[in-house]
Amino acid sequence: MTSEKVLIEKIKQLPPQRVAEVEDFVDFLRARENDRHLTHAASESSEPSFADVWENGEDAAYDGI
Repeated sequence: MTSEKVLIEKIKQLPPQRVAEVEDFVDFLRARENDRHLTHAASESSEPSFADVWENGEDAAYDGI
């Protein structure tokens, strides 16, 4: 049995109030994952804007830190 099926079977055994809690927790996890993706995408999209600032001879000594 796959892990998804095992999880579904476990959820089916819970009372309705606990199922609602599981659903809330899954929504929380999905939102947190979405936030991580957005943060990563924003970071990657800002790299070209900062390239001139980051890549210069004056700051080369700090690159290895």
